Amino acid sequence: MPDRVTFEYAIIRVVPRVEREEFINVGAIVYSKRKKFLGMQFHLNQNRISGFCNEVDIETIENYLKAWDKICQGGKAGGPIGAFEQADRFRWIAASKSTIIQCSKTHPGMTLDPQKELEDLMENYVL
Repeated sequence: MPDRVTFEYAIIRVVPRVEREEFINVGAIVYSKRKKFLGMQFHLNQNRISGFCNEVDIETIENYLKAWDKICQGGKAGGPIGAFEQADRFRWIAASKSTIIQCSKTHPGMTLDPQKELEDLMENYVL
């Protein structure tokens, strides 16, 4: 039987009005050193986000999240941060920010399959 390994995750949030500290979960990011896995998924529900604040530019948010995804994948497409080690890329994305796109605190867990954990996080916290 395969061994379970540690992983870390954070939930990605859109905070339309930072001063009000209200947020909408839009994605998740998962990192597992032992499985050499760093991945993220996101889903933007425009109606839900507009319900909080109709001045939000969904296209801009989507472009930023796509850039985060490229950083997760690593390489030149992720820019200078894409060249960092996986752990450093995860920490950069999950770092505390006071911008419209933020992450929750990171949380640990044990898993056999980090990709499945990512899908479960999306199902349970975003969709």
